[in-house]
Amino acid sequence: MMTLSDLNNCDTASFVERLRGIYEHSPWIPERAAVQRPFANVTALKQAMQAVVSAATLDEQLGLIRAHPELAGKAAVAGELTAESTSEQAKSGLHLCSAEEFATLHQLNADYNAKFGFPFILAVKGPTGQGLTRQSIIATFTRRLKNQRADEIAECLRQIKRIAEMRINDLLAVQLEFGPTIMQWSEDLAAWSDDDGALTCAYMTPAHRKTATQLLDWMRAAGMDAHIDAVGNVVGVYRADEDDAKTLITGSHYDTVRNGGKYDGRLGILLPIAIVRSLHARGERLPFNFEIIGFAEEEGVRFKSTFLGSTAVTGRFDLSLLEQLDADGVSMREALLAAGHDVARIPAIARNPADLLGFVEVHIEQGPVLLERDLPLGVVTAIAGSSRYLVELTGLASHAGTTPMSMRKDAAAAAAEIVLLVEQRCAQAPSLVGTVGQLQVPGGSVNVIPGACKLSLDIRAADDAVRRAAVKDVLDGIAAICARRQIESSLQLLLDASAAPCAPRLMRQFGDAIERAGLPRFDLLSGAGHDAMEMASVTDVAMLFTRCGNGGISHNPLEIMTADDADLAARVLLDFLRNYNSDKK
Repeated sequence: MMTLSDLNNCDTASFVERLRGIYEHSPWIPERAAVQRPFANVTALKQAMQAVVSAATLDEQLGLIRAHPELAGKAAVAGELTAESTSEQAKSGLHLCSAEEFATLHQLNADYNAKFGFPFILAVKGPTGQGLTRQSIIATFTRRLKNQRADEIAECLRQIKRIAEMRINDLLAVQLEFGPTIMQWSEDLAAWSDDDGALTCAYMTPAHRKTATQLLDWMRAAGMDAHIDAVGNVVGVYRADEDDAKTLITGSHYDTVRNGGKYDGRLGILLPIAIVRSLHARGERLPFNFEIIGFAEEEGVRFKSTFLGSTAVTGRFDLSLLEQLDADGVSMREALLAAGHDVARIPAIARNPADLLGFVEVHIEQGPVLLERDLPLGVVTAIAGSSRYLVELTGLASHAGTTPMSMRKDAAAAAAEIVLLVEQRCAQAPSLVGTVGQLQVPGGSVNVIPGACKLSLDIRAADDAVRRAAVKDVLDGIAAICARRQIESSLQLLLDASAAPCAPRLMRQFGDAIERAGLPRFDLLSGAGHDAMEMASVTDVAMLFTRCGNGGISHNPLEIMTADDADLAARVLLDFLRNYNSDKK
């Protein structure tokens, strides 16, 4: 059995020989990484070799890509693959392809090579290391065939690095303590959905209630005192030995957007549960109460009201929202009562800030920043503030064939101008973004000029002054567009959340834990909203981001992360907890 110590202490020739199979037919990679020895841990070894690939010339990178075999290609058929490639392709059953699957892969290989000039690379053992299905491989192949060449070079290199990561795990018999459990639990929760064939978990639906019950069971099995509160939050506490200990809270939301991903929010609940289970099994206690909250609602899918779970914890839950209706005319109050919750107890959920040490949230990045830098983890500096509106435009529906262009009061044309206005104005500052994510022409017809239009408006920035200035300009622009086009407009404010800076002391402690894990500290902004921004109203907050695969796609079934990254994030959070310093400086 080879060890990291063996690799650190052998001569360069032996180091290269022992790692020869990690990067396919490319001994130059371990050769260049050897000068960085000794490696403090396996993560540092992986990072060093990945850095060599990133720093290589384009010709060297293309040579590395071309050193890999096609999936189910001629080399596989002829038995000419390396032992590592043979094992990996077999893990996904590529050697068992039907005639139709083989023909499909053969054509995809030919089309891909013709377009890009190198073979399609995919870590077929997948995010968990257990192997992708042949159907999933073909779907990924088909999707990526639509990419541009530069994007595919970058993606192939990322896939090669993932392959190498798993090969190093095998070579050094690395056992992931937390990652596989977190990934499996994520799959288990994804089985409950409001929609067939898609993951949708909206507030107080049957799928939502089943998810809460499962989280409750896992918390209790992990050794926590746990309950579901009056707003639907699943709350578990791993208690310190001292009765007067203060509490450090972690967690995230377990509801989803429609047709969402498996890790958004839920990672931040499942990961700390896995940590507590490990602590409990060893009989290890922390010097503070460690509380995990699965916030019941953050996305606003059913009742168009966000952060219902975390506002209850901060004492800022708006009780008037209980009368809000969903699309079927069911009020929030009715939904809660039907689920067995006592809405009169919601105000009692609020926490006393004096009892809290802080709030930390682990979350998938939902963007490409970490992915593009080959970093599994990052420390969040701040969460962008957000302003959301629903805009309704009323013009005049009239005949599309008989109404002259100069006499039209076209609500959709006004909406089109507004979309372009948002795009133009929100491109003027680095951290500023603006989105029109919903656009509807109610009752529209192909031969009728649209008399009404509805659209959403979402403007975000890390600097509240920048955001408010953009909101003012956009709203003024909407008024001007509507006046010019003789369109009436109404605006409904859905959300106005201030930016939430993360506490430097918590950021520093996360950064130290990341560096002890063998990674460089990297800081980044969160453009997405999180429960942490609400928790910032009562205590210090910090966030740890994990890398998001598939180009950083989130709020989408393609949202993905790996068991290795989940495991690394869990080890960093555990290190953070064991070394936590409550000093406010």
